[in-house]
Amino acid sequence: IQWAQIMEEGHKANTLMGRDNPIEGVSWDDAQKFITRLNEQTGHIRYRLPTEAEWEYAARAGAASVYPFGDNASDMERHAWYGANASNTTHPVGQKEPNAWGLYDMLGNVREWVQDWYGEDYYHGSPSTDPQGPPSGLFRVNRGGGWYSNAEGCRSAFRSFDSPDHRSGSLGFRLVFSLD
Repeated sequence: IQWAQIMEEGHKANTLMGRDNPIEGVSWDDAQKFITRLNEQTGHIRYRLPTEAEWEYAARAGAASVYPFGDNASDMERHAWYGANASNTTHPVGQKEPNAWGLYDMLGNVREWVQDWYGEDYYHGSPSTDPQGPPSGLFRVNRGGGWYSNAEGCRSAFRSFDSPDHRSGSLGFRLVFSLD
């Protein structure tokens, strides 16, 4: 709904099953246009994509395990729409169990664009506090796995990347905001 309210007709995105489903079919570039327009309307609250490190921190919700709910992939059914249970489509958000911090759909449903450029070895030498990703690159990172992913592709640490203009029916975004 918010996408349609902010973006003009030429910037269509898909919602496979309804208005409560995550936005998908948007490129990283589309997400940036949306964020710019949203920020123009909101005043002192500034929205943006999370960094890759912020996204993983939120997805893990304090857990050090493979998944936020533990190491057993058979528990994925309770926490995510993914290849084994999604029937090749997105689903309304909030139907699966949230992580320990109350965040829904961090794994599965749609992969989510993050702010960072992709750097294969970036995290081997990055700052340990608040890494911002490489300063440039060819591809942007997305995280979380999607409705088509296997359990391995929904791990908290699993990374994927695409060209910033790439669109996919399994690729959306989530925003963070700051008050500065």
